[in-house]
Amino acid sequence: MIALMNENNLTELELEREGLKIRLRRSSPQDSEQPNIFIERLKSRSSSLEYSTDGQGQPIPPESGLAADKQNLIEIKAPMVGTFYRSPSPEAAPFVEKGAEIEIGQVICIIEAMKLMNEIKSEVKGIIQEILIENGNPIEYGQVLFRIKTK
Repeated sequence: MIALMNENNLTELELEREGLKIRLRRSSPQDSEQPNIFIERLKSRSSSLEYSTDGQGQPIPPESGLAADKQNLIEIKAPMVGTFYRSPSPEAAPFVEKGAEIEIGQVICIIEAMKLMNEIKSEVKGIIQEILIENGNPIEYGQVLFRIKTK
């Protein structure tokens, strides 16, 4: 798909199939940079991941451990604008702490958007290395929330 975009000077390409939506976008056709790739599961609006590309424009899946940096860290980014909460209520314990081992499908935080509480679930198995947002702070779409060391 990236080669198709490059050959035809496309700025955006979107494919939707069987509950999976893939959107590739670059800021202008003249950009020599590879496009950003966004993959989101349509049935589960509560989570999405942004994937990186390697030097040849090939996507690097998060399981490979290369998407965030060279230390096997995966970045979990905000799938929406809202308010970040580490626990289900003010008096409850946080869903995860730094150093905690997480599983695929485990709730790791809540994002409140338009008075709706959206559970954000992990799409990777690993260990929480960093929690980058303070409880109760506003967040932007695509903002990095966690860094996970994959197993």
